[in-house]
Amino acid sequence: MNQIAFVLLERPVSWAEAAFGFAGLTLVLLVLALLSSWRGSRRRELEAALAAERAREMDDKVAEMNRQQAELMGRMQTMAEILSTRQGDLARIMAERMDGLRQQVGAGLEQNVRQTNESLGKLQERLAVIDNAQKNLTELTGEVVTLKDVLANKQARGAYGQGRMEAIIRDGLPAAFFAFQPTLSSGKRPDCLITLPGDGRGLVIDAKFPLESFTMLREARGDEAKKQASARVRADVGQHVKDIAERYFLPGETQDMALLFVPSEAIYADLHEHFDDVIQKAHRARVMIVSPSLLALAIQLMQSLVRDARMREEARVIQSEVGKLLDDVRRLGERVDKLDNHFRQAQDDVSQIKTSAGKVTGRAEKIGALEFDDARPNEPQLPFAKAVKLKAAE
Repeated sequence: MNQIAFVLLERPVSWAEAAFGFAGLTLVLLVLALLSSWRGSRRRELEAALAAERAREMDDKVAEMNRQQAELMGRMQTMAEILSTRQGDLARIMAERMDGLRQQVGAGLEQNVRQTNESLGKLQERLAVIDNAQKNLTELTGEVVTLKDVLANKQARGAYGQGRMEAIIRDGLPAAFFAFQPTLSSGKRPDCLITLPGDGRGLVIDAKFPLESFTMLREARGDEAKKQASARVRADVGQHVKDIAERYFLPGETQDMALLFVPSEAIYADLHEHFDDVIQKAHRARVMIVSPSLLALAIQLMQSLVRDARMREEARVIQSEVGKLLDDVRRLGERVDKLDNHFRQAQDDVSQIKTSAGKVTGRAEKIGALEFDDARPNEPQLPFAKAVKLKAAE
């Protein structure tokens, strides 16, 4: 009877508890019937009869419930025996599976240990790489902090923009066509003055772009702060454009337009995206705002102009040299003609010399062909001819 019959609300219920429960339920129902009967008797007789009928029906139901309870107890006993048998089988199966699982877990743990050791080795290598990267990142952070300090200082920021502009110009133009910090006739000193060939007026480039307001705009938090920073950007850039137009536009000395150099592509993009009115105002003032890439493009265009001017100058020099070369060739032809005349005269002289030599040779041969006999006795002997004997040439 202490065996578990069923589970009710996560609580195991034994057969005895189930029997007591059913008995209690029967007792409760009986009490309810008696109460109902008692209340019905106090009301009226019809209700009493109805209560008695209900009591009889309840008795029938209780009897039926007792019968069903007996059947349920028999079935539960059978189920308990079946569950006991299946529990034994389940315990045996679980033991077998636990043995297999224990072996699998052991093999898996061994493999996991091996993989963990390999992973730890790789992790050590990656940690070394990360450590190196962290060191590089620390150095880069220091450089970024240094750059931030440079950009925070107005003079250092101006020197930074000036340095970037000078590097771009030096890479693209010969030194004869630009000057840094020159002094104009008005006493003003622009950051750079570029002189294009064929035009004595210089092109002014200013590198002192006001970056303080953009720094405030990026650090602004909230709509009101951003609105104030945007107004500061418009005011600072507009005033700087006005200063460039008033200081550096000198008729006959500088071009009627100037370049304002922005040392950051990001700031240039923000300026065009959010401050188009400032760009238009600068255009109306004939001040072109340029980024590093646009300045490099303009310098390349100027380099092409310088190259074309040099080619034209070299073409004139070549034409002059060709003219001189033609004069030299003409004089050479005249001298060759004179030399040819000399050669012909010399050839005539040689021919005449050959003729004279032929005549001399002929006469010498005739003289050589003569024969002279010894002097006769009756012929007087000249004193100076005693020792002279002439013979014909052999």
